[in-house]
Amino acid sequence: MIYSFKPIYDKNSKILILGSMASVESLKQGFYYMHPRNRFWSTMAKITGKPVPESIDGKSAFLLENGIALMDSIYSCEREGSLDSAIKEVVPNDIPAVLAATNIKAVFCNGKKSYAVAKKAYPEIDFKCLPSTSPANAGGWNEEAWIKLREYLI
Repeated sequence: MIYSFKPIYDKNSKILILGSMASVESLKQGFYYMHPRNRFWSTMAKITGKPVPESIDGKSAFLLENGIALMDSIYSCEREGSLDSAIKEVVPNDIPAVLAATNIKAVFCNGKKSYAVAKKAYPEIDFKCLPSTSPANAGGWNEEAWIKLREYLI
């Protein structure tokens, strides 16, 4: 079994971004989106117009300063490697608890697996599916879909 990281949010969070489950590289480094080819952090820089800090603490602060909450839709699962298609035995994360503690206006899923898990666990929540920032999603990447998140952060 592998487990997700602690959610990052505070009462000022305006949007929630849900990954599926951290990659092998991210689990090794102990934080979200640490694979060097994942587009997440460079996309966050484009959305906010600010550089993303290098340190884990800096990245956490960056998210909170910009009204962005981050967690995985999966709390725990079994998986060999990093591909979402290899995920089994899913236990969903407690997304409603984060929503209850914040002023989040919208919830976005980073890829189809995150969306499928979240929607199955919490069909009453309006999740919006975005193209995965994973390097495995080379053909399906659409940066403009992500840039539209900017309107929720104003």
